[in-house]
Amino acid sequence: MGARVDWAGWLARWERQQEFHLEHREERFTAMLDLLEAVGPPQTVVDLACGPGSLSRRLLARFPSVHVVAVDFDPVLLRLGREALAPFSDRIRWVEADLRTEGWAAQFPPAGADAVVSTTALHWLTPTELSRVYRQLPRVLRAGGVFLDGDHLAYEADQPTLTAAARGVGGLRKPGHRAGEHGEDWDSWWRALALEPELHELFRERERRFPGSHHREEELSLNLHESELRRAGFREVGTIWQSFDDRVLAGFL
Repeated sequence: MGARVDWAGWLARWERQQEFHLEHREERFTAMLDLLEAVGPPQTVVDLACGPGSLSRRLLARFPSVHVVAVDFDPVLLRLGREALAPFSDRIRWVEADLRTEGWAAQFPPAGADAVVSTTALHWLTPTELSRVYRQLPRVLRAGGVFLDGDHLAYEADQPTLTAAARGVGGLRKPGHRAGEHGEDWDSWWRALALEPELHELFRERERRFPGSHHREEELSLNLHESELRRAGFREVGTIWQSFDDRVLAGFL
């Protein structure tokens, strides 16, 4: 029998490599949780494109009565999340669904969620796919529910100075790196995880679902996100936290 997989250790490494790329990641999480508390602690939250459950874990820790539905299509990250967050298994349900398809929202009770959240995820959708996801949110959210998206939401084409400034700040090394500390990045984390024998089959399935890279180079703008949410029926849309183009966008149904 092979060595047991250190699922909690892999999740901790995921957190560190994400922080390597996203300096204000924890501030973004805190803003999202603070907003949810301000409008009334949620009972049911759907975490879209949840990965291994970084935001789900923070939701479960912050709100003792919340139940989370964690949604992703990456079989490797879903397995990691299920195992690493096993202590919360009575309050989290993992759902395998492809947000690029029309019917993903059919897996949820109609209008049953207080909130739908997502972070560092929806940028890989095309504009058409994003619009389709937003149009389905009212099927999942109750009336008055909130949608929160934390991500890099680009400036417009007529804002080149702001775009350049945001890219310059994003390219700066973090203070710890200037001091000579080196972090594990996205690619090296995935290469290391792929060496786990227990995950070999899931990695093959992952490659089948996402041949090559499924990430987009083109960033979708804040205005596009806001307009698509309003088209989907959200009555109030606005930014609740921002560091250049790193933002948290909120929409109230």
